[in-house]
This record gives sequence, C-alpha cells and structure tokens, in this order.
Amino acid sequence: MALVECELAQIMITESAVAPQVIVLREKNGARAFPIHIGFFEALAINRHVHGEELVRPMTHDLLAAVIENLGGTLVRIVVSDLMEDEEGNGTFYGLLVVSQNGEEIEIDCRPSDAVALAVRDGCPIFVEEQVLNSSSNA
Repeated sequence: MALVECELAQIMITESAVAPQVIVLREKNGARAFPIHIGFFEALAINRHVHGEELVRPMTHDLLAAVIENLGGTLVRIVVSDLMEDEEGNGTFYGLLVVSQNGEEIEIDCRPSDAVALAVRDGCPIFVEEQVLNSSSNA
C-alpha cells in the first residue's frame, strides 16, 4: 500500500444540481492530478469549508466530525483507496477515513467526496493510493 499525499486543487460547481460537480486532487510534490465527480451538496460543503464559511447549524460533515471527536477520536488522514470500473467502463472511487482512537487506527469506508469535505474542514492530509493515482491521473 503506497500512499501519495495530494491536495485539493480545484472545485468546479455548476449551477445545476443534476449535473455532476467536480473536484480535482493533485499530487503535492508532483504533476499528477485527476478529477472526481461528486454530488452538488458535497461540492457545496467542500467549497464552504475551503472558504471558511460557517453555518448557524451543523451540516452532515460537521455532525460526523463532532461524533468522531466526542467519541474520543481524531481524523488522522483520508485516503482515496480504490477505483473500480463497471461493465460500461464507468469508474467509481472509494475512500477511507482513518481515525485514531485510543492509540488505534480505525479505517472507515466512505465516499471520497465526504472524506475530502472532512479533510478540508479539519485540515488533515489527503492521500491517494499509488495505483489509483497512476490509473486516473492526466499527467
């Protein structure tokens, strides 16, 4: 399992909640980058965290961060862990939250968009599996 540290390079939000939104992750010390299509509300949450906007009431990602914290955990890193293609060649990315609790690291399956929203919110590192970066990057 070779992990490559990446960063959120771009958020593309269209005015249509039906059209896929896009985030771009880029290798921190390299040129490789790749897009991930995400939902409208996840894109808004990521954009809100990037711009430091806070809402009066917690949204889903704020709630999850509070649950992790109140259960004695800390979000250590997120990982885009896999890319699976279906019969039509459409790719689906998979993600993990890596939470430290009581000296143990726990991996929690999640969508990469939710993981990135939490990473941006909490300032934790974003990693991508080398094979995912190799198969999905445009560099």
